[in-house]
Amino acid sequence: MAGASGGSNPVAVINDTPMGVRQKVVVFLMVLLNALDGFDVLSSAFAAPGISAEWGIPRSELGIVLSAELVGMGFGSVLLGSLADKIGRKPAMLICLAVMAAGMWFAHLAGSVMTITIWRFITGLGIGGMLAATNAVVAETSNRSGRSISMALYVIGYPLGGVIGGFAAQEWLLVEYDWRAVFLFGAVATAVMIPLVYLLVPETPAYYVARRPEGALEKINRSLRAFKKPEIDALPEIPNDGPKPKVTDILSKPGLRKVTWLLAFGYMFHTLTFYYILKFAPTIVADAGFSQPDAASSLTYANIGGALGGFLFGFLLKKWDIKGPTITVLLLGVVAVAWFGTGHDTLWTWRLAAFFTMFFLNSAIVGYYAAFARGFPAYARATGTGFVLGVGRAGAAGSPIIAGFLFGALGDDALLTVSLIMSLGSIAGAILLWFLPVSDADEAPAETAPLPLNDPETGVPVRTVA
Repeated sequence: MAGASGGSNPVAVINDTPMGVRQKVVVFLMVLLNALDGFDVLSSAFAAPGISAEWGIPRSELGIVLSAELVGMGFGSVLLGSLADKIGRKPAMLICLAVMAAGMWFAHLAGSVMTITIWRFITGLGIGGMLAATNAVVAETSNRSGRSISMALYVIGYPLGGVIGGFAAQEWLLVEYDWRAVFLFGAVATAVMIPLVYLLVPETPAYYVARRPEGALEKINRSLRAFKKPEIDALPEIPNDGPKPKVTDILSKPGLRKVTWLLAFGYMFHTLTFYYILKFAPTIVADAGFSQPDAASSLTYANIGGALGGFLFGFLLKKWDIKGPTITVLLLGVVAVAWFGTGHDTLWTWRLAAFFTMFFLNSAIVGYYAAFARGFPAYARATGTGFVLGVGRAGAAGSPIIAGFLFGALGDDALLTVSLIMSLGSIAGAILLWFLPVSDADEAPAETAPLPLNDPETGVPVRTVA
């Protein structure tokens, strides 16, 4: 076991030492959890053609079912996401997993539109809280040099979940069984993750340093021992004078408030476009004359594009700043959505169009998540991320409803018109991102920062400015 370091900056230990096996295992589990979130969100899209066929519901009504978990994600990001800053990242994740497993299980038993809508909403509550917690764990478990690639891998876990789930749906679940098996599969996969998180994921030292629970020093050292890092002999000192950092600073401190709202509304508008493809692609392709498994495959290829685009974009962000590349892929995503909306004659052309939409649109999601990790200080990172995701989910939740309404008003054959309207969300996201001040909340200069400052090396709150 590593001996005491004689220092008092546990976050610096994580930041400045090579990532060990346990840290890599934790990041890998966070990638799996994000993949699980991706599958759970998209499960309703995979099941949508079967639900529509069994219950005979039009696209306008189907849009409400498809938006249910996205509405839940908005509430969950704010309500359950803040739990990760209050009770810890690990217990928050366990609670969210239990909520998700229950929601998926009861969704597969649903016998009406109302029942499945309720259980999809409950599933979304857990997913929303999970996203805020896992994002913080990745940022606080990886070291400084590996953080951006860890974050990129984490983000592409979301479409990878759609890829794995998509192949399971199109090759097995929808072939051998029916749409209910998709939700059952998700419930079992979610339940399996509960013991893995309990046994393998320590609480992050950054959480204990920021919150200072009773016995904080021993708890920090327990986490450091789990990661096979040197222990500390004292906590970082926080002077008693001056205002103390609070998670509400994301809305009360002028500089941080601007970052919060620009990220929240930019992300919200982008998700309007993002979830239009993810939620309606299988239904659109099925209505073009293809079977349910073939239609589901369009979403599988969309997620392959999302995973590949996110992975490559993560490497791009190691060499370039966040803003310019993210705005570029937002605009390229608009072009790809317009091409998808032109309609296609062959299944492979539909798959290719879906691939390129998510290649660019999910790359932009990677850019946003990188901005979340940079824009919020450690003590409010999960809360800030949860708040931004919560506001952003308004766009995600509204996307299927708005698209369903547009199809109802303009007709199912108005695909290009609907696609062009829905692509406006990513254009708005690009405009708002242009005005985002790109700076590191953990390294803001004292003379200009209007928010609580953290140690520039450790990310730990050590002093404040008025």
